[in-house]
Amino acid sequence: MEALLVLAVTFLLLWLLFIRPQQRRVREHQALVDALQPGDRIVLTAGIHGRIVELDPRLMTVEVAPGVRITVERRAVLRLVDEDDEVDGVDEEAAAAGDEAPMGDGAPAGGSIDDSDGGPPAADPTDDRPGGPGPATE
Repeated sequence: MEALLVLAVTFLLLWLLFIRPQQRRVREHQALVDALQPGDRIVLTAGIHGRIVELDPRLMTVEVAPGVRITVERRAVLRLVDEDDEVDGVDEEAAAAGDEAPMGDGAPAGGSIDDSDGGPPAADPTDDRPGGPGPATE
């Protein structure tokens, strides 16, 4: 009889610690998905930020940049973004208007945009990693 009581108490503790909180999270997420409206700013589970353009019972269209729309499952929404939130320290409205200065000089990280010879980039003579050309000998 005592073993049955220990088993019941163990099951109750597992239910209170694991199953009940997970059920609560599932209910909260379902309420979030059901309350979505066109125009809501959201973050998807993949980390993509956007604004809802169209909603279907199962799918939605999200604008992730001006003129760039993707179709995703409604359940892929992670959370709503408050209107006063900034994304990575950048005001989305200012960035969409082009008020933000571009990062870097626009050239790819290995050299210039126009590689006339078409071959691999030249080796760095100061590269002293194993297998590299070694330290400069000038």
